[in-house]
Amino acid sequence: MAEIQAHEAILFNSIISTAVQDELKQELKRLGYTDLAPSHFMLLYVVYKNGGRIQIKCICDTMQKQKSTITEMILRLVKSGYLVKEGHSQDKRVMYVVATKKALEVQKYFEEIFDHLTTKMFHGFSEEEKATSFTLLQKVLGNLS
Repeated sequence: MAEIQAHEAILFNSIISTAVQDELKQELKRLGYTDLAPSHFMLLYVVYKNGGRIQIKCICDTMQKQKSTITEMILRLVKSGYLVKEGHSQDKRVMYVVATKKALEVQKYFEEIFDHLTTKMFHGFSEEEKATSFTLLQKVLGNLS
């Protein structure tokens, strides 16, 4: 890859990330979840993917974000009624978050929102191109992790 193309790839990644965040914001607003930021939505998704209860450290690892960032997001979700914090019964250093009934109501929209985003993102792509894109993105993420 020529040097200029590598620089363009970094710029494109930034633009794509912003566009995805904007789309998520619009979808959440359309569904009436104006109190959820895209990052909060993704954090709730991680909680759901783990059975509705997950250790905070696992959220940090999965989302690859600093503990302070995740803690701030969790505090907002607790204040908004989407999550509750729960300590470990034997190890006081371990903290979990648990999805509330309010959070479980959002769960039904995950598939709809993700389907909308992926349809829009991969419009005009063949199935092979979609699979290749995903493989390449996983490889990039692996290189940066």
